[in-house]
Amino acid sequence: MLRNTLLAGLGLIGTCGVAAYVVYGGGHHEGPGRAHPRPTPATAVAARAVAQTAARGGFPSPPPARQILFGDLHVHTTFSADAFMFSLPFLQGEGAHPPADACDYARFCSSLDFFALTDHAESLTPRHWRETIGAVRQCNAVAGDPADPDLVAFVGWEWSQVGATPDEHYGHKNVILRGLDDAEVPRRPIGAPGLVGNAMRGMGIDMWRQVQVPVRDFSRRQRYLDLRVFQQELADVPTCPAGVDTRKLPATCRESATTPRELYEKLAQWGMPAMVIPHGSTWGFYTPPGYRWDKQLAPGQRDPERQRLVEVYSGHGNSEEYQPWNEVDHGPDGIARCPAPTASHEPCCWRAGEIIRSRCGDLPTAACEERVEAARANHAAAGVAGHLTVPGATVEDWKDCGQCRDCFAPTFGFRPGGAVQYMLARGDFSDPALPYHERLGLMASSDNHSARPGTGYKEMARHKLTEAAGPRDAAWRDFIFGARPRPGAVSVPFDQSRIGKMMPWQMIELERQASFFLTGGLVAVHAEGRTRTAIWDALSRREVYGTSGERILLWFDLVAGAPTPAPMGAQVEVDTAPRFKVRAAGSFVQKPGCPADVLADVPAARLQRLCQGECYHPSDRRHRIVRIEVVRIRPQARDDEPIDGLIEDAWKVLPCDDQGAGCEVEFDDPDAIGGGREVLYYVRAVQEATPAVNGGGLRCVREGDQACARLAPCYGDFRTRYDDDCTSPLEERAWSSPIWVRPVVPPPPPPPSPRGAGAVPP
Repeated sequence: MLRNTLLAGLGLIGTCGVAAYVVYGGGHHEGPGRAHPRPTPATAVAARAVAQTAARGGFPSPPPARQILFGDLHVHTTFSADAFMFSLPFLQGEGAHPPADACDYARFCSSLDFFALTDHAESLTPRHWRETIGAVRQCNAVAGDPADPDLVAFVGWEWSQVGATPDEHYGHKNVILRGLDDAEVPRRPIGAPGLVGNAMRGMGIDMWRQVQVPVRDFSRRQRYLDLRVFQQELADVPTCPAGVDTRKLPATCRESATTPRELYEKLAQWGMPAMVIPHGSTWGFYTPPGYRWDKQLAPGQRDPERQRLVEVYSGHGNSEEYQPWNEVDHGPDGIARCPAPTASHEPCCWRAGEIIRSRCGDLPTAACEERVEAARANHAAAGVAGHLTVPGATVEDWKDCGQCRDCFAPTFGFRPGGAVQYMLARGDFSDPALPYHERLGLMASSDNHSARPGTGYKEMARHKLTEAAGPRDAAWRDFIFGARPRPGAVSVPFDQSRIGKMMPWQMIELERQASFFLTGGLVAVHAEGRTRTAIWDALSRREVYGTSGERILLWFDLVAGAPTPAPMGAQVEVDTAPRFKVRAAGSFVQKPGCPADVLADVPAARLQRLCQGECYHPSDRRHRIVRIEVVRIRPQARDDEPIDGLIEDAWKVLPCDDQGAGCEVEFDDPDAIGGGREVLYYVRAVQEATPAVNGGGLRCVREGDQACARLAPCYGDFRTRYDDDCTSPLEERAWSSPIWVRPVVPPPPPPPSPRGAGAVPP
């Protein structure tokens, strides 16, 4: 009897073990993949330059040999923890997209000239860092003649810093490395500690849910098992000791920098050529309300040699335009208060009060107003978690609060204190003898999370080419986020001690954000050739511009007022009124499908998975440029000088008579000489409106005096059809880098002769 009982027990244990292995065994390491072994045909690459030369005409941009190359310097693979999460089946993901996919996508789908891998350093293990470097090297090895490659791949990482308050927040920056030899690449990427680092390693799902997922989604369980391996590999990496020279640390630890100062110090210790590019600076998805760029101007927190560019646009929207309103106000006591709405912006703290007002029912007016004021205060105090203070509020309830109503394709939850125009206007006067202003060239990239550099060539496949993601049905939504609370008539203060204990998905407004994900931007360089060095040199001298994803051609030069002409990105002294010339040509209208050489060389299944069967495939017809907009900014001359009057957008609007080949315009500024101060100018080339994924944001409907009476959001989850691309007309555009102009200061008159006015020198 005992023997039989023991045998039965052992059999049950064995059966359970086999069942556990079937459900939970067999997870795989997320490998780098292998790029296609052949480059783009040289004839196809040469055709790009021929078309550009024809569009350029006689524009006098020195030297004439420079050509425009297009790239994407902000690309994530599923080596990034958030990208891995987006790839999961319960979020309608499509599985792994390793570094090799980025190489093939840039080469065959989007036909880029260069790109960089910038996975989040916080989730790059030592093994994944080595594999990233290896994949980038392999991509370059395929590129043909190093003096004329079809594609140049750079390696880097994203430093993903997020602070819980404006004072603690610095934001995200991409670090791009120039070289690929062992002596030119650090042994470890440098991440940021805190909220993002913890979220990356925790992956946003608590352990109990992780145990349940493979059972609930058994037929798709492999991806969840691979997730567990990914998490374990992250957990196994020890933290590097603090206060040690980065060159003396082991390659096997996780290194972090808390502030830009620490990041720059570590990069200086390595001594390798590197570029640091801030991005998403107005993106309220993670940026605390009330954030300002100011503290990054302080000595030590800045590095003008490495930080020479800023990402003005990405798949997360446009961070260009400064706005005079505030999301919250902070009084002398530091307490956040809710400002009143303006015509172009309704603070979400204000909307929180209006939602509660709508739920007051028969409550006396005075009592209702108390609840309204409490709701505004609770939301203002909660930062990015403000939406949690109104129980049961829906996307429709919030309407378009927190958004910039009169900005082009703005980032979600717009933070004007991080706008690029604000960065360029604000100064640091901590040393009155040496006031400091940023010298930042304007660029754009995609911030894509599925190893797809340059996704904006065709507006399609919202779930594949943007970051739109969400549960595939209501059951999965409730499982991931928990059941939505019942609508309440009273606001609930947010308990700050919950930060770090909640799943990241619960802290942020994932549902509303889905309507703001775009297909991404591009960076363009005026380079003296196609080599790595030529591209890097163009980036370094700020002879770059950004586009909203279209391959718009743009030249912007100072042609008079200085001894020699100067291109975008230059700093010049003028002795007469500066005169500028702009030439722009629209992007090519695209043909369906892929070019014949791509179809002949790349397997059809590969093209379908990576490119969705659609490649960059230009016709010989260009979209029209409809106007050129000039922005003039006078950087602050003193610390208390109001920013609002220094940014003139648009200072000039110049019509473009584009008959299909682009247009050329000129303008001057006689006031630049008499003003006695530095002035910067940059231009936007605006293209005719075409349908764009999420081009309408929340798609508000105006009724009477209500700017957003109702809306038609584009959800990332099951509530919007998976194949609905939510397109709306959008005027795609390109932003030049500025030209900084300073009037020549006349030399002081000679001192009077000691012998008097009429004295004759000896």
